[in-house]
Amino acid sequence: MSTKETAISGDDETFSLSAKLGQIAGRVDRDRIYIRDLLLELDQRAIAAMLFVFAVPNTIPVPPGVSGVLGAPLLFLAAQLMLGRAPWLPAIIADRSFARADFARILAKVGPWLEKAERLMRPRFSILTKPPAEYLVGALTLILAIVLFLPIPLGNMLPAIAICILALGLIQQDGIWVLAGTVTGIVSLVIVSGVIAAFAFAAWLAISAIF
Repeated sequence: MSTKETAISGDDETFSLSAKLGQIAGRVDRDRIYIRDLLLELDQRAIAAMLFVFAVPNTIPVPPGVSGVLGAPLLFLAAQLMLGRAPWLPAIIADRSFARADFARILAKVGPWLEKAERLMRPRFSILTKPPAEYLVGALTLILAIVLFLPIPLGNMLPAIAICILALGLIQQDGIWVLAGTVTGIVSLVIVSGVIAAFAFAAWLAISAIF
């Protein structure tokens, strides 16, 4: 297995992201979780696990500021997945932190769903989870990450859901989930494009009425 493949999928086929995140959230000896620590603790599944962690807060209502802290790394990680690079974040992002209690509350909401999803996943059609296919997944994820930050309705939730599905597919080497994430991503882009077009048309009508 190449270094790149190890960075994405790891060597432990029984890896449970839900269990790992539960361990992190349950460490009462620390009040805050630093992003650099997440990089170290999730290194076994590296980019894919980090993409899920940073995307999932955008799929549910969260305390103010949490999405901002966890959302910034998405662009870097998606670009690195597309280019086949090892995970890395600049210090200005890696040194940021968030309250462990907030992380635990988010996990309490998504944890049961994540556990159910993990039970459904298994290695299949794994060609879709390895190079060169995963580079295309990275390109789609990067586009979704960019759209996620646009200030438009549905501009963050649907792309975030698609990123989560793609990430889980890569973690468990499940090509079916990668396909499902790809379809979800394309649908979300179509919907967001429609919303942008509708706003642009409404703005044009308003300007035309004024002038």
